Amino acid sequence: MNNELKGKKYLAVNQKKEGHVMKAADIKKIAVLGGSGLIGSSWVTFFLWKGLDVNVYDVNANLLDTARERIDVNLSYLVEKSIVTKEAKEKALRKIFYTKDLPEAFRNAQYIQECAPERYEPKQELVAALDKYGSPETIFASSTSGLIITEIAKYSRFPQRCVGAHPYNPPHLIPLVEISKGDKTSADTVQITYDFFKAVGKEPVIMQKEAPGFISNRLQMAVYREAVDMVIRGVCSVEDVDKALCYGPGLRYALMGQTLIFHLGGGKGGLKGFQANIGKTAEVWLADMADWKKWPEGCADVLQAGVDKEIANRSVEEGKTSEEIIRWRNDKLLALLKILNKI
Repeated sequence: MNNELKGKKYLAVNQKKEGHVMKAADIKKIAVLGGSGLIGSSWVTFFLWKGLDVNVYDVNANLLDTARERIDVNLSYLVEKSIVTKEAKEKALRKIFYTKDLPEAFRNAQYIQECAPERYEPKQELVAALDKYGSPETIFASSTSGLIITEIAKYSRFPQRCVGAHPYNPPHLIPLVEISKGDKTSADTVQITYDFFKAVGKEPVIMQKEAPGFISNRLQMAVYREAVDMVIRGVCSVEDVDKALCYGPGLRYALMGQTLIFHLGGGKGGLKGFQANIGKTAEVWLADMADWKKWPEGCADVLQAGVDKEIANRSVEEGKTSEEIIRWRNDKLLALLKILNKI
């Protein structure tokens, strides 16, 4: 059966019953597009963990094999850490359908999690394919780290169902999902997406206006610009700026955001008291802080040398390779999530 005929068949299968209004509770099957990547395979792991059926799509058999391996490793880690049982893992693996055929991927899926390369063209192509082969009611959610949803949905016949759902790496552990909307995204799509993620234990936030990079990436890039600038200016080393962030503000960031932190720092006066007390001093800092818009020439070499030294100074228990550090990171994330009652 060619794709055109498949599309017509699956469109008929996917159509909602007349008069039915989709709700978050109706989302039972997910399609993850680009399931072999670190983000895609992590998304699949999360959805399986939460008991959902998942169609996993990628462009060839080799990439699907990579997806299988990564998903199995992720689930095995959760079993090892007693987050899920061996029986739950085996049950989850039976809920996956792997395919390199887009109409098959869309079949019966109420929600699409797109994890294509971070360029507009491949994402627009997948939106067009869903228009052609899927139901108009199926939500198309992009994992983009900062592209504009209006542009992703630009050529869609159903732009109202296109939304951003940006995770933080690794998606199966980090609770945050940033929901962004295009200029034609419907309020219903945003609400259904928000309600769906709340129901499966995520912490979704909604952007009221489009902004490149969304919320958290912009915040961390602002912090990183200052970190890079201090290293380049010789104020501190890469290792020390990382330690300063980790063992100072970073500990509090695991519990609350910067505005609430400053509010508590203001005592009885709250945030207004904090600004009254330290506002003028902070303006001196702001005047001396970086505001460049392009990376300083040669900074990548300086930073790489610094992070290599930082890694070399880590203990064996903390990990001496990227793979070991990722494992250490995930262990600590699980401990934090347990403390925060998020797992």
